[in-house]
Formats: sequence, C-alpha cells, structure tokens
Amino acid sequence: MTERSLPAALPAQAAPRRFDLQRLLRRPEAGAVFAASFVYLFFAVCAWRAGFVSLNGTAAWLDTSAEVGIVALAVGLLMIAGEFDLSIGSVIGATSILFAIGTNHYQMNPWIMLAMCFALGAVTGLVNGAITVKTRLPSFIVTLATNYALIGAALGFSRLLTNTTSSSIQTTPGVELLFGSQWGQANVAVLWWLALTVVATIVLWRTPFGNWVYATGGNESAARGAGVPTGFVKIVLFIVTSLTATLLGVIQAVEFHSGNAANGQGYVFEAPIVAVIGGVLLGGGYGSPLGVFFGSIIFGVITVGIFYAGWNTDWLMLFLGALLLAAVLANSYFRRLALSEG
Repeated sequence: MTERSLPAALPAQAAPRRFDLQRLLRRPEAGAVFAASFVYLFFAVCAWRAGFVSLNGTAAWLDTSAEVGIVALAVGLLMIAGEFDLSIGSVIGATSILFAIGTNHYQMNPWIMLAMCFALGAVTGLVNGAITVKTRLPSFIVTLATNYALIGAALGFSRLLTNTTSSSIQTTPGVELLFGSQWGQANVAVLWWLALTVVATIVLWRTPFGNWVYATGGNESAARGAGVPTGFVKIVLFIVTSLTATLLGVIQAVEFHSGNAANGQGYVFEAPIVAVIGGVLLGGGYGSPLGVFFGSIIFGVITVGIFYAGWNTDWLMLFLGALLLAAVLANSYFRRLALSEG
C-alpha cells in the first residue's frame, strides 16, 4: 500500500472523537448537573451521621424532588415556549378536593372521578392557553387570575357541599397501585417523575413539536413567519401543565387519603424556581427537561438535607434564593456561550 492510498484506507470518521469540555458546558443542563452534585455532596458530608445517605434519607429527597419535579417539568417546557402558568397551585387543590368529595360524600366510582379531575385540569389549561393566545395578554396575569378564581371556586363549593374544605377519599386497589404505591419510604411519584422526564426529553429533542417549542420561545414572530403554529404549541403546553398539576393533586390525595382545596399553593412559585435552577431561561427559547430534572433534585436535596442536618428549615428560603440568583446569572452566561459556538 502506498502512502497516497493510506487516507482512503483509513476514513476520517474512524478517528476517535476528542472530549470537548467547552461543548459540554454549553448544554442547558450543565449548570444544574454540577450544582446538584455539589449540593448532594455538601449535605452528604454535613448530615451523613443523621442518615441522609441511607435508603430512607435517599427516598425522602427523591419523594420531594419527584412531587415538585412532576409539575416543574411541564412548567419548564411552557417557560421554554415563553409563557408562565401560575394556576398550577389551584389545580392541585381543586382536583384533590373534587376527587375526595366525589368518592367520599357522593360515593362515585373512583375511576369516574379521576376522569372528571383530569377533565377539569384539561379545561383549565385550555382556558389559560386560549385567553393568552387570543388576547395576547401576559400569561403571568391570565394564569394568576385563574389561580385565584379556581381556588376560590374550590373553597366555596367544597364548603357549600360538605361544610368543609378538606375530606377523606375512597379508592380502589387499582387506583392505589397507580397513584399511591409505596416501597419503604419511596412512593410512586418517583416513577411518574422519571417516566415524564423521559417522555419530555424525547418529545423536545426528537420531534418536530420540540423544535416548535424552542422556536416559539426563541422568536415567536420569526417562528410564526416560518410556519410554526405558535398558538397551537402554547395551548398544548398549557393543557399539559394543568394535567401534570392534576396528576400531582391525585397522587397527593391518594397518598395521604384526603383532599384539600387549599393544597398546592406552594408550587405556584416553587415549580418556576426549580425550572430556572435547572437551566430554563426566563426569556424563553432555552432549557431542557434534563435540566429541570436536576433542578428538582437540587430542591429535594436541600429541603430534606436541611432537616437531616438539624438546621432550622427557615434556611431553605436562603438556599433557594441564592441558587435562583446564581441560576439566572449562569443561564444567561451559558446561553451566550452556546450562541457563540461556531
């Protein structure tokens, strides 16, 4: 074989690819992965004697991460498309009390009540999306109004029908299996969280709809001019967000065997905070489901880690506030780094 024939015998693609740290850092979830690793190691050192790294301790932060992560995942996708949804808190409470009233006070079949709960969630998302798209009002205002209206309706009707705002529930073995299973300290919410993360990642990275989401949040006018159905994208994401809030409301109702109309208000801001910590840009067009996944882990580890470390839980707000500010700064930097590629 001559020297001239050597390149043909060894094609260029056979050469091993060099690890590119800078390219890795351009990923939206890069900051969240490093932050999650640091936070976990920090509390593993501070609270290992108290059992933070034990099976029960791990299950505790996984449960917390899963419950906020289920909603934060959909909220993050909506934020990537350039919109917010602050009605998730009232959807969680309204669907949990609806399920409780129907099964306990009116002896309805739990599966029928589940269908009604998810129908309520879908309608709420549809209303949010339609109003936002048709009127072009800020979704922050639209969904904040929905949040107050829905929680008011949930509290008012539950008091009118049952003279209380909380109630126990009745289920079946099948409902318990899907929404209330437990393995030691871990509950089925962890499996739902993992499954939804996989689905969201595939949809966002491997389908045309995922490209539409990024295009809608990146530059809506340009996306619309290129034929992207931006209104359809937003309405679908609003519906998905409300459905995940419904799922969490049902999981919590079955897990604790009770529904409460006022449940869920803490998630109104916790879910967007987790999404931002996970690498989602407030201005839209940037982020990933994996980033939100690791943002949920950060939230769960801090929440449970502070307890295991024996610290006052008021410190949680300090940690989250500092992480939120750091995440906003890091996300802007990583986005500029990504745009500078090439």
